[in-house]
This record gives sequence, C-alpha cells and structure tokens, in this order.
Amino acid sequence: MKKSEVPIIANSAQKTHIWLKEIARRMGWNDQQLAYQALRAVLQALRDRLPVEVVAKLGAQLPLLIRGIYYENWVPSHTPFRLHHVEDFLGLVSVYLGNDRLIPDTESITKNVFLTLQSHLTAGEIKNVKRVLPDSIAAFWPQGEAV
Repeated sequence: MKKSEVPIIANSAQKTHIWLKEIARRMGWNDQQLAYQALRAVLQALRDRLPVEVVAKLGAQLPLLIRGIYYENWVPSHTPFRLHHVEDFLGLVSVYLGNDRLIPDTESITKNVFLTLQSHLTAGEIKNVKRVLPDSIAAFWPQGEAV
C-alpha cells in the first residue's frame, strides 16, 4: 500500500476486486465489468426485496465499496417490493442488469452472486436473509460451491 492511500479504502478496493474476480471466475468471464454489473443487479434486487432492518444488517457486513453499490439509489420508503416468486425476483435482477445482451443468463448470475455472498458473509447473516425471503426465493439460494 502506498503511503498516501487511506487504508480502509485500499482494503475495501482489494476485497471488492476479490469478489468481482470470484464472480467472473464462477461465470467463466474474463471481464470484471460484467462481474460488477452482475453483483450490482443481484445485490440491489435482494436489497429491494428485504425489510429495511435486514437491509441494514446485511449492508453492515459488506466491504465499504460494495456497500456503496448495495445502497446506490435505494429509497427505503419504497421497499420491500412484494415479490413472492423466484421468477419475479429474477425479473427484477434482469431489469437492474438493463438490456445488456452480454449478460443473458439471469438465473446463473443470481446463483453465482448468491454463492459469492455465501463465501464472504457469515452463515448466520445468510440464514437471516433467507429467513425473511419467500420460500421460492430462499430455496433458489444454492447450496455448496459450484453451479
């Protein structure tokens, strides 16, 4: 680390790159920009489905830069969205991805971002998130390490 760097920001940037590389590896991509778009879309869709208090608890566990991505454009008074089926949740992820034809597989993206969250957050936090999700969305959360 350079003497002029702020340690908390440099550390967060390093952790963010680790997460992005992990998502890119899981998806078979060489492009971390795609991994960023995937992480952003899934995190924000998850955030918009969770109750405010769970959003805050999950946000507290995220690295600083990823936390900023997570909270970007959030309007707490408009959430949680009433999405009861995994298809609706995947539709929201797709909306947040935009019309990017480079990222066609919303289901695989969502599962791989969930796996990345699972590998970096505590089991208790993942359990708390899944507990407040509708069964079909919670059941979509993959078990294990590979999709």
